[in-house]
Amino acid sequence: MPSPEWLIERGIGETRCALVENGRIVEARVRIGGIVPAGAILEAKLKSARSSAIAVAGGLEYLLPKGAPGVTEGAKLNIEVTREALGGNEPWKRPLARMTDQSAASNSSLEGREAIAKEFDDAGWDDLIDEARSGVVAFPGGELRVSLTPAMTLIDVDGQLPPGELAVAGARAAAKAIRRHGIGGSIGVDLPTAKSKESRQSAAAAVDEVLPQPFERTAVNGFGFLQIVRPRRHASLFELVGDRAAFETRALLRRACREVGAIRIAAHPSVIAVLSGHREWLDQLSRQVGGAVTLRSDPSLAISGGHAERA
Repeated sequence: MPSPEWLIERGIGETRCALVENGRIVEARVRIGGIVPAGAILEAKLKSARSSAIAVAGGLEYLLPKGAPGVTEGAKLNIEVTREALGGNEPWKRPLARMTDQSAASNSSLEGREAIAKEFDDAGWDDLIDEARSGVVAFPGGELRVSLTPAMTLIDVDGQLPPGELAVAGARAAAKAIRRHGIGGSIGVDLPTAKSKESRQSAAAAVDEVLPQPFERTAVNGFGFLQIVRPRRHASLFELVGDRAAFETRALLRRACREVGAIRIAAHPSVIAVLSGHREWLDQLSRQVGGAVTLRSDPSLAISGGHAERA
């Protein structure tokens, strides 16, 4: 049986990373172009030395929750990014960092094998993106509905199985979805109310079996609620959908770059607006397809319904 393998696909505006095991994606993330990744070491200047210090690097403010002891305001220091800028539904949240003695390096490395688009397709990338769009994740006997709130990501479990069986199956499916979509921070899972203590314990054990450390969780309470807390180093795929026009633009570019020759991009006006604001993306697409790229705005198209036409 082949070992799990990280695959990397460098696209226009984003880099896609997928951990593939037995031919299917078990973990994924998207690095957005221009976002300083978690793990990067930056040279910064301390703007505020209060208990939650603020440092500035590359024109962006980073919050240092552990402060900057021994550093005076205006002095230089090196910082490690511990949580990227999240964007999406939370553009106001500053990225997080900590002081470090390591030398500055603009990017943390991506470890994995450079892959072609077909490998991502075969492993289920399009299904993963559809789950992120809809917030619905199907599993045998039921489905998950994923909702974002300012406090936590909520996962509601529903289905046709008896409550005890559904609680266990739903907990396992939720743990898989959390890993696959890169959900971090505080997560609430609302399971069917299982009458037996054994069913609740089995549901919690299913999470422990599927979800890799580090994480913390509560027991499943009598109302079927389970809380999980994971490190939050970057936005989940569900969070990236919060900036829907940009999300769909990058997905459209992934499809369009497979064309050959001059093309016209037909898309919803909000997607066309994103493309018009990123001429460098269009230039890169033109080089990849080997022809000119023009745009056509079509309000009748769904925001996810953009496509490339022969020009």
